[in-house]
Amino acid sequence: MMRVTFLGVRGSFPCPSPINRRYGGNTAAVALHVDGEAPILLDLGTGLLQFDAELGRADGRPFRASALVTHLHLDHVQGLPFFPPVHEWGTELDVYGPRQSAGSLRDAFALLFDPPFFPVPLDQIVGEIRFHEVCNDEFAIGEARVTVRPVPHLGPTVGYRIRWDGGTLAYVSDHQAPPGFDRVDEAVLELCDGADLLIHEGQYTPKEFAAKADWGHSTIDYAIRVATEAGARRLCLFHHDPWRSDDDLDALVSEAKKSLRGATEEVMAAAEGMTLTVASR
Repeated sequence: MMRVTFLGVRGSFPCPSPINRRYGGNTAAVALHVDGEAPILLDLGTGLLQFDAELGRADGRPFRASALVTHLHLDHVQGLPFFPPVHEWGTELDVYGPRQSAGSLRDAFALLFDPPFFPVPLDQIVGEIRFHEVCNDEFAIGEARVTVRPVPHLGPTVGYRIRWDGGTLAYVSDHQAPPGFDRVDEAVLELCDGADLLIHEGQYTPKEFAAKADWGHSTIDYAIRVATEAGARRLCLFHHDPWRSDDDLDALVSEAKKSLRGATEEVMAAAEGMTLTVASR
């Protein structure tokens, strides 16, 4: 059975504070785990530093994992330079991410490590990080089957569909809703079609979206529309606005539950440390 653990659930920037202690203040990172296989990470934000690296050390061997990165905005990659396993001999980390408009995926990540922003350049990291560029692709990671499709956002962005140990998970962390909220991109629907669990951003309220309609994000209502049209069974709201308090998020989720219809049975908000199991009915 696939287990999904939320390590960081915020968008834009880390924001730990007393008003969001229950949901957490770290940026996007999720860990997938199936017994007997190397873990798969979804994005590499500051939540990555909450990951139990022992899950990637089978039988005492060096750390081994794969990471599926949606895009290279800082809130989705800034945990990688500080992740302890990449500074250990023997580590093997395969990073999958969208093809860039200029230069390679590795070149883009190298900027993240370059002084003066970080003291250790990528080519001096002792762990082995292998980069794989994806866009419209399907491939295997161990027994997991991964589908990649482009997602509307700002800059090269993809979403992922992972079928693993009998369950199907769709991950659409950043998704630009259309101005009229009147349609869902076909590639997004393909990723989410009939998923047992859909992790989808719901960063803005309608009022916030009106002021930031071209910032690359969605409302909770639009996330529900995506889940409903795709027939996803459970919806987990993600990429919470950094200014959103725990109490405000509770209220938004309570309202969202009233909007459920069709095949979508449940809506919840991701919280740091929360673990869900994903299995087909």
